[in-house]
Amino acid sequence: MPEVTIHIGGRPFEVSCQEGEESYLHSAAKMLDDEAQVLSDQIGRMPEGRMLLMAGLMLADKTAAVEDKIREVEARLAEREAELEKLRNAPAPEPERVEVAVVPPSVTETLAELAARAESLADQVEETAGE
Repeated sequence: MPEVTIHIGGRPFEVSCQEGEESYLHSAAKMLDDEAQVLSDQIGRMPEGRMLLMAGLMLADKTAAVEDKIREVEARLAEREAELEKLRNAPAPEPERVEVAVVPPSVTETLAELAARAESLADQVEETAGE
């Protein structure tokens, strides 16, 4: 079992850990040391036991806040998943009927006739103006 020296609050501590867990131990020790450093900056030097207790409590407080946030996010996720499942299981909506106006052939013929008359009148006006 590897022996690892960690530093918390400027003090060395010898601890053992499982093979391969050294990096996790150093990471956890860094978190605890960061909290101890905050305490040291605010209060100054204090007994080792008190420093470790206070730093541990500060980390526990942060952990509790993160766990509360995780529970909140998980609850929102569960709501969204239930909503999604409800939408998936809902029957398909009825197709919407769209009415498209159909122009009767007689109207098209009348418009073509009017266009031809207008062109004829335009030609006559041009001839008259040209004379």
